[in-house]
Amino acid sequence: MRVLVGGGTGFIGTALTQLLRSRGHEVTFVSRQPGPGRVTWSELSSSGLPPCDVVINLAGENILNPLRRWNEAFQKEVLSSRLETTHLLASAITKAAHPPLAWILVTGVGYYQPSLTKEYDEDSPGGDFDFFSNLVTKWEEAARLPGKSTRQVVVRSGVVLGRGGGAVGHMLLPFRLGLGGPIGSGHQFFPWIHIRDLVGILNHALEANHVQGVLNGVAPASTTTNADFAKALGAALGRPAFIPVPSTVVQAVFGRERAIMLLEGQKVVPRRTLATGYQYSFPELQAALKDVVA
Repeated sequence: MRVLVGGGTGFIGTALTQLLRSRGHEVTFVSRQPGPGRVTWSELSSSGLPPCDVVINLAGENILNPLRRWNEAFQKEVLSSRLETTHLLASAITKAAHPPLAWILVTGVGYYQPSLTKEYDEDSPGGDFDFFSNLVTKWEEAARLPGKSTRQVVVRSGVVLGRGGGAVGHMLLPFRLGLGGPIGSGHQFFPWIHIRDLVGILNHALEANHVQGVLNGVAPASTTTNADFAKALGAALGRPAFIPVPSTVVQAVFGRERAIMLLEGQKVVPRRTLATGYQYSFPELQAALKDVVA
C-alpha cells in the first residue's frame, strides 16, 4: 500500500518506515523540508492529499526535551506541533476525491489520570484533568473525520523503549555508571512498550481491516512500576540501580507540571489491542530491555 507518514523522520517514524518497506509498502513523508519521497506541510495545505491508501501521523515536538524550559512558548509549540499537523491531514483526507482506506494517529496514555489503584483500558474515561490529558483530547478531536469512508484508528502510546532514542536514550549513561534508580517514590506505574511492538501495532492497524477505534499502545505487563523498570534496566546493564532521583530534582529540571509525567503513572492494559489479534514481540520488560541495551 501507499502510506503517507507525518513526522516520519523521527525515532518512531524511522522504525516504522523500515518495517513498512520490509513488508512491501511504499512510504512518503510529510515534512518541513522538501526532498525525494517527501511532501511538505505547505504543499499538503495548498495541493491536498497525494494519492495514498493509508495516512499515519506521528508528528509532535518532544515534550520531555530537558533542554527546553516548560514555559508558555514551549507549551504552544507542543500543542501546535500536534494539533495543526493532525488537523491539516484530517482536513486533506476529508477533501480528497479518493480518500484513503485508513487514518491512524499516535497519541499518549497521558489521557488517563495517574493513579496507584485504578486500571485503565481503551474504554476508560479521561482526558480532562491537566495540560497533557486535555492535549490528548484536543488531538484526538482534531483527527476525527465525518462519515465512514476511511477507517479511523488512534493508538495511545506508553513510554517507547528502543535503541538509539526514546526514553532509554536519556537514561543509559547514569545507569551504565551505576547511578541509576527509581524516579521519585518509584511506586508509580510505568506504562511502556518496545518500539518494535509500537510500530507492529501501527502496521497491524494498517493491514487488518477490522481494526478501528482506540488501541492502547502499551505492553501487556501492566503492573510494571517505575522501581521495577529501574531494577530491570540495571540488571540488563549488569549495574546496580538503587539511587533514587528525588522528585524535587525532577521538578527543577522539567517544571512542576511536566514532572508529573515522570513522577506519576497509570496502569494501562491493551485489552482491545490484544482482542484485535495483535501478538507482541516483547510482552515482558526484561526481554525488551535486554534487546534495547544489547
